[in-house]
Amino acid sequence: MADVRERIEEANAEAARRMIAGDPVLVDVAPAREVIPAFQDGRKLILHSGPPVTWERMAGAQKGSAVAIALFEGWAKTPQEAWELLASGEVAFAPNHAHRAVGPMAGTISPSLPVFVVENKAFGNRAFCRPVEDRQQFGDYSPGAVETLWRWRDVFGPALRAALRTCGGLPLKPLIARALEMGDELHNRQVAASSLLANALAIPLLEAHLPREQLLATLRLLVNHPVFFLGPAMAAAKAIADPARNIPYATVVVAMARNGTEFGIQVSGLGDEWFTAPAPPVQGLLFPGYRPEDAGLDMGDSAITETVGWGAFVLGGAPGILSLVGGTVAQALAYTREMREITVAVHPEFRIPALDFQGIALGIDIRKVGRTGITPLIDTAIAHKDPGHPKIGAGLVRAPFECFKKALLRFAEKYEVAKVG
Repeated sequence: MADVRERIEEANAEAARRMIAGDPVLVDVAPAREVIPAFQDGRKLILHSGPPVTWERMAGAQKGSAVAIALFEGWAKTPQEAWELLASGEVAFAPNHAHRAVGPMAGTISPSLPVFVVENKAFGNRAFCRPVEDRQQFGDYSPGAVETLWRWRDVFGPALRAALRTCGGLPLKPLIARALEMGDELHNRQVAASSLLANALAIPLLEAHLPREQLLATLRLLVNHPVFFLGPAMAAAKAIADPARNIPYATVVVAMARNGTEFGIQVSGLGDEWFTAPAPPVQGLLFPGYRPEDAGLDMGDSAITETVGWGAFVLGGAPGILSLVGGTVAQALAYTREMREITVAVHPEFRIPALDFQGIALGIDIRKVGRTGITPLIDTAIAHKDPGHPKIGAGLVRAPFECFKKALLRFAEKYEVAKVG
């Protein structure tokens, strides 16, 4: 048993080393079909957030988001046609994580949709994330929601691609470190990071010799979108986490994701297997006009930020987010300290001023979750339980303990140990 413990500790140290060494660089904004191989065979495919789920079991918001994608791609001309197409089985569905991608909320990605492309220069791997907005990704399939996707395809995506080619890519690690020190937590609060990104891309946009209206439209988007950076942040987190996969004996979580039906985790030493439990409700604040019974269950790949130590793990350094998700400064500090009890390392470059510049905690250990009963905290947005609605609120949620229990049992079985601890 001592030998097994030593192997686990060594494996977890290696997983943490790889995460800490991660060097994410935003290198492109590209149509998904150009960079995600699964889209290159011409079939109708929609990637989605969370563990695998069938059309029949999808949450209302994820179904609504898929309807909007079918309209955006021109696979259907009306919402009714889209519903019939998606129910027919003609469109395939797959989790983003199976294709090195992530997406906020419903997380839907299709061939024509632009994605942020982040390359981890330390390991050479790439990851992708769709743009962030408050309507289609929450299940709204109205004409206005679909038009936003067209604008990304025809205006914003090409402009940002041109800017990144002009500047040769944008290193994100120093930007993330600065944003954390400025009060962001990089999940729901992206104000500082979005401003820093806008500053960094403004001159390259000007130097890209874009048509005037395209330039102005893209600059307006950058300077008026307080959570614009969530897309690059999620792609960066995915690029940081992926090299820590498939380390024998490692008990570190490399993905947490939700689809509005199930919450799932993946663990380094257990390959691509998902360990799932029913998606929990989100405890938070709803926008005026909505009631608790309107809220859907937890959804999105955005918990990849908590997987690498951001989001709710650094709430103590981001008190501004409390006006959106609820709670007090004292609670936020307590949450951040609590997350240190279930992680394996501290990041030397990502630090929290409110905690005397201590490094953020990262590397969720399923053994420590099992031993303490403390599950990861996630701050998130709230979608409506029914399709056809935009964002309705935000709050906090705990990962279900059942996911970690299942992973521990599978780990014990795979590595033939009587007790994992």
